[in-house]
Amino acid sequence: MGNVGRRLRRSTLAALTGAALTAVLAVTSAAAGPVEARLEKAAASRTDVYIRDVGADVGVEPHSFNPLWASSDIKVCPTAVECAVSQNPIVGVTNYIFVKLRNPGPYGSGTSQGELRIYRTTPGGGAVWPTHWTQISAVNVTAFAGTTTVTIPWTGVPGPGHFCLLARWVSPTDPMTFEGPDISTNTRYNNNIAWRNVDSVSLVANGPTQVRPFAIGNSLTVPTRNDLLFTQPTQGFPNVGGRIIADLGPTLFERWRAGGKVGAGVREVGRTQVEIVDPGKASLGNLLLNPGERVEFSLLFSAAVATDQQFVLNVTQFGPDTRGAERTDLGGVQYLMTVGQR
Repeated sequence: MGNVGRRLRRSTLAALTGAALTAVLAVTSAAAGPVEARLEKAAASRTDVYIRDVGADVGVEPHSFNPLWASSDIKVCPTAVECAVSQNPIVGVTNYIFVKLRNPGPYGSGTSQGELRIYRTTPGGGAVWPTHWTQISAVNVTAFAGTTTVTIPWTGVPGPGHFCLLARWVSPTDPMTFEGPDISTNTRYNNNIAWRNVDSVSLVANGPTQVRPFAIGNSLTVPTRNDLLFTQPTQGFPNVGGRIIADLGPTLFERWRAGGKVGAGVREVGRTQVEIVDPGKASLGNLLLNPGERVEFSLLFSAAVATDQQFVLNVTQFGPDTRGAERTDLGGVQYLMTVGQR
């Protein structure tokens, strides 16, 4: 074939290739329009309802506020009228749970449709999700702009009436970042999860001892070593003859003994009991927990002198979590103590 023929073939091929490329680009461009439109629509429909973990919480995920297990957006009240201060549920009657849904948070906008689910477990730390949680109720809610307060009747409250509560906002347009076995991590990284572990302890001067349950757990698949930290933001409980005793029970006391009786601000006062002599900052350490285990013990409160002052005690479990942290807040309970006249 001569040079003229070869040039003609190359010219024809180039023309055909150019036409085909133009056609491909035209098809791609035509297909991209609907895809981009769908992405824009999905972004526009993203809603963001959040429940505050602390007063300063504005819905940012994750945050570093503590304690993250004392949400003021969850309350328990004895009537269908919201009370000023959350109370312990009363066994045998209908109680009411109030949860505040705030809309919008920083990651979306618009009215949100979803389901608010409420769960309970024994107060304390290390509660594995969802193994250690029992659902109380689930209600469908429309969350408009602003704050929506949801009221949920709570019947069939089991004794003794002391629980940790968890609220989860579940919505197809407001997905969870993720959920693993560590409820503390889930709460910190999802602004539509909130946790409340607050227990009122109403004492009478020289009256009967008040007993509260507390549990510590291990969400890992290997044994872990854990600590209990006792801190008192408001001082003075010993000044009214206040005493706080941890009755570890035979299993946990033996674990503590085998671990070297590591602790500070405590003293042994019974076969399985340890008194918290410095409620400002006391600790029990090196407590061994088996994989998936959650061990319950008791806290005993008493006082001798009536006062108008309210005392606050935070009891927190620290240990490793499934994200690789060697020592992190795995949950705790805030005790609000008052001492009245006999």
